[in-house]
Amino acid sequence: MEGTPKVAATEPMAETRAPRAAPRRRLLSAAGLLAALILVIGVNVLAETFLARYRIDLTEQRLYTLSDGTKSVLRAIPEPITVRLYYSSRLGRDIPVYAAYATRVRELLHEYAALAGGQIRLEFYEPEPFSEVEDRALAYGLQGVPVDQSGEQVFFGLAATNLLDEERTIPFFQPERERFLEYDLTRLVFELSNPRRPKVGVMTGLPMNGEMRGPMGRPTPPWVVMTQMRQFLSVQDVALDVAEIPADIDVLMVAHPQGLGDQTQYAIDQFVMRGGKLMLVLDPHSEAQAARPGPGGMPTRETASDLPRLLETWGVRYDKDQVAGDLRGAMRVRAGERERVQAVDYVAWFTTSGPGQINRDDPATGQLNQISVASAGFLAKRDGAGITFEPLVTTSPEAAPVPAEKVRLEPNPTQILAEFRPGNEKLVLAARVRGELPSAFPDGPPPAEEGAQAPERTQPHRARSEGPANLVVIADSDLLEDRFWVRVQDFFGQQVATPFADNGALVVNLLDTLSGSDALIGLRSRGESRRPFELVDAMRRQAEADFRAREQALQKRLEETEAKLRELRRGTGEAGRADPVLTPEQRAAIDAARADILDTRRELRAVQRDLRREIEGLQTTLRLANIVAVPVVVALIAIALGFWRIRRRARRAHEPHEATA
Repeated sequence: MEGTPKVAATEPMAETRAPRAAPRRRLLSAAGLLAALILVIGVNVLAETFLARYRIDLTEQRLYTLSDGTKSVLRAIPEPITVRLYYSSRLGRDIPVYAAYATRVRELLHEYAALAGGQIRLEFYEPEPFSEVEDRALAYGLQGVPVDQSGEQVFFGLAATNLLDEERTIPFFQPERERFLEYDLTRLVFELSNPRRPKVGVMTGLPMNGEMRGPMGRPTPPWVVMTQMRQFLSVQDVALDVAEIPADIDVLMVAHPQGLGDQTQYAIDQFVMRGGKLMLVLDPHSEAQAARPGPGGMPTRETASDLPRLLETWGVRYDKDQVAGDLRGAMRVRAGERERVQAVDYVAWFTTSGPGQINRDDPATGQLNQISVASAGFLAKRDGAGITFEPLVTTSPEAAPVPAEKVRLEPNPTQILAEFRPGNEKLVLAARVRGELPSAFPDGPPPAEEGAQAPERTQPHRARSEGPANLVVIADSDLLEDRFWVRVQDFFGQQVATPFADNGALVVNLLDTLSGSDALIGLRSRGESRRPFELVDAMRRQAEADFRAREQALQKRLEETEAKLRELRRGTGEAGRADPVLTPEQRAAIDAARADILDTRRELRAVQRDLRREIEGLQTTLRLANIVAVPVVVALIAIALGFWRIRRRARRAHEPHEATA
């Protein structure tokens, strides 16, 4: 009896508290949302202020992670550099691939500026048509590209300057070179930080600078590769008997060294030991030398070059008595006796253009398409050598060594081809070599020859290289000669060179990369921000393979019917003469041929339409998946969470009643 009034007294109290608690809860909820908003803004402000330099690169190919070489270049900038990016947003709207590429360029530039400690100043411009910004972009030499017939140009280039008004530009960011974006930007910064033009010393017995030939002593022009080198680099000739390489030379190019004395070999060795960059071009048989008359008027028999003492010490294996032969890229030459001259594949002369033959990850070779060589040797890393041996140019797998004596004097391409047995391994024709190297002269300079005075040297002897040495070794000197990679023609008194191979670009690119710092040499290609639809591409290729055969059959039928129609229209009378009057049978045949042509063209259009429809259908499916699938998944997750919360609240609501009961 006493419990009844207590229950009745508590129920009204609960009813009077509920209306007061609701506004308080709403107030607390609003305050919580406001506090969360303030917290989010504060965290973002603090992160932007203190954590801007700390980033996480979650891309698959580490697109935004800079290499150690780039970081060292950025930290060593002595004076401020201003970098101006000119980008037309219309280019990204019309061609989306450029929008993604532009985003990557901007992000990478911000990363450069953050690591440079204020020494890189960034400026971004939107060039409008006929504006001052467009005029400045053109004045820097940036490339404007028309997007339609109105003549309006879009820009996507970069211009950078230092305090000395030195300029470096990237006229237009080509998507094909996106893999080398970091190298190009770092190279630009390095050149503005070190404006001195690199000097390349050339030591060779080949007539790369031209020579006096013939009984009248007429001069021959320089080789095209030498002309290109002088356009981009400061080139200085170095004597073959030099005792010390000049200290101002950054890169030494030694091409086809023959009979070099110990003093000269010691000079090359010490140049590498003190940090100089070396391009060594060897050859088991120089076709250029074999085609030139010797002192007695006959070609010389000694056509091989080698530096065994240096190569063995530095860990590179090379045999001057072996030539690389390649069946896949063999050049066709005329061979045989006078009565039976025929075209034969000469395996000792070949081009490298197949997949995997040219290193696509190296900035010097990444965009080259074809290299031509003649009687080339091959290289390898010696067992146990502590060097990094990176192939740049290789043969195809259908290659094998050929004794060099078979290509010297009077080679027989037919016999060489008949005896050639290709293996299943690529041979390395050119390679980068890096590592700490010992000197080939550990006991110091070689003694002077009897009766000769010891040469004066300004540099002390070094028994090991100062840090990692950087070399490029090429096993063919004939890739430098004009006839193997370029056609030179006279055009109204001027010599015009038309390359059919990338030999000249290979040499200039290698010298260019060697002339940079060690940080630049260590840079390699990166991934691309473009992620193609591989499934779409595979379906496109399969669809084309399925439909092209039918399309070709219909096209052939169409051509045959049209030819028949032309014959019927001409008409023929007696004695095979043309008759302008057509018989009813001929008219009926013409009408049938026309109907056949219309039907064939209709089927051809249907085939082409089916080809496009299947590809477009897949693209539509992928778009719907990207646009619809993700929101649907999020909505389903939200619905599931909602049901879970409702059930959880219902369960909690029942718990007090069960306890009261």
